[in-house]
Amino acid sequence: MSVKTRDLGMTPLDDLFSTEESRAESQLEKVVTLNPAEISDFPNHPFKVKQDEAMAEMVDSVRKYGVLVPALVRPKEDGGYEMVAGHRRKFAAALAELTEIPCIVRNLTDDEATIIMVDSNLQRETILPSEKAFAYKMKLDAMKRQGQRSDLTSATKLQKSAGKTSREILAEQAGESHEQIRKYIRLTLLIPELLQMVDDGKIAFSPAVEFSYLKEQEQRSLLDTMELEDCTPSVAQAKKLKQFSQDGKLTDEVILSIMQEEKPNQKEQFKMPKERISKYFAPGTPAQKIEDTIVKALELYRKRQRDREAER
Repeated sequence: MSVKTRDLGMTPLDDLFSTEESRAESQLEKVVTLNPAEISDFPNHPFKVKQDEAMAEMVDSVRKYGVLVPALVRPKEDGGYEMVAGHRRKFAAALAELTEIPCIVRNLTDDEATIIMVDSNLQRETILPSEKAFAYKMKLDAMKRQGQRSDLTSATKLQKSAGKTSREILAEQAGESHEQIRKYIRLTLLIPELLQMVDDGKIAFSPAVEFSYLKEQEQRSLLDTMELEDCTPSVAQAKKLKQFSQDGKLTDEVILSIMQEEKPNQKEQFKMPKERISKYFAPGTPAQKIEDTIVKALELYRKRQRDREAER
C-alpha cells in the first residue's frame, strides 16, 4: 500500500500537549492508494458486477485516466480491507491491470457499512429485482439492529419520535411504498432458478411475490411444471397456488391442473411433437431458431404455391 497523505503518528504524550485543532485534523479521513488485490468484496454483496458494454467503457476510461472517484473501504480485523462502495471501480481497475486505486479508509460497524453499501448502489440507473430484494432486506435488518442499540442513529430517533417503522423509513429513503418494500423482500424467499426468471423478465413481479409463499419443494415442482408446459402462471393462478399451499393441499397434480388452466388472454397455441422435426435440425438448436426456420419455410412454400397458380 502506498499512501498519498499520512497520519502524524502522535504518541499519547504528544497528544496531551496538542491543540484541539490539531487533534481534529488528525482524525480527518485521508485518501490512500491500495492494490485492488488487498480489498475483499463486501460479504453477500447483492449487486451484480457484470462484464458488459458499460463495464467495457469503464475499463477503457480507467485505463486512460485511472480511477477518478475514490472507493470507500473499511479495515478488516485480520488485515487487509473490505470494499464498502466501489465494487465496479475495483473490477474495472483489475481488468485494466491497475495495481493501485484511490480509496477512503473509514472505520465502520457492520450495520453502518451495510447501509452505506446499499445506499451507494441504489443510485444505479438499472437495478435487477433480485438486487433490490436482497439490498432492501440487508438494509432493513441493519436498521432494525441499530434500533436495539443505545447509541441510536438519527434514522432510529426519527422512528422513535414519529412512530414510524424501519420499513416505513426505508420506503421514504428509497422512494417506494412500504408495501412495495415488503414485496421486494419476499423475493428473497424464492429458489435461485425462479428468482433468475424474474430478473430475466420471464416471470412478472406480482406472480413471483405469490410464489414466495410456497415451500421450497413446491417451488421446485412448480418450476418443473413450468418447463414441461412451457408457460408461466398468471397472477390469478399464482394466488391459487399460494392458497392451496397454505391449505396443505398443493400436490404435483394440483400444480399441473392449475398451470393447464387457460388464461383469459391466452392465445391458442399450436404444438408439434419434437420427434417429427428433430431430424431437420442439429442437436441443441434453440427452440426460437427452429420456430423461425419453420415459419420461413412455410412462407417460401406459400410463395411457390402462388407462383404456380399464377402460371396456370
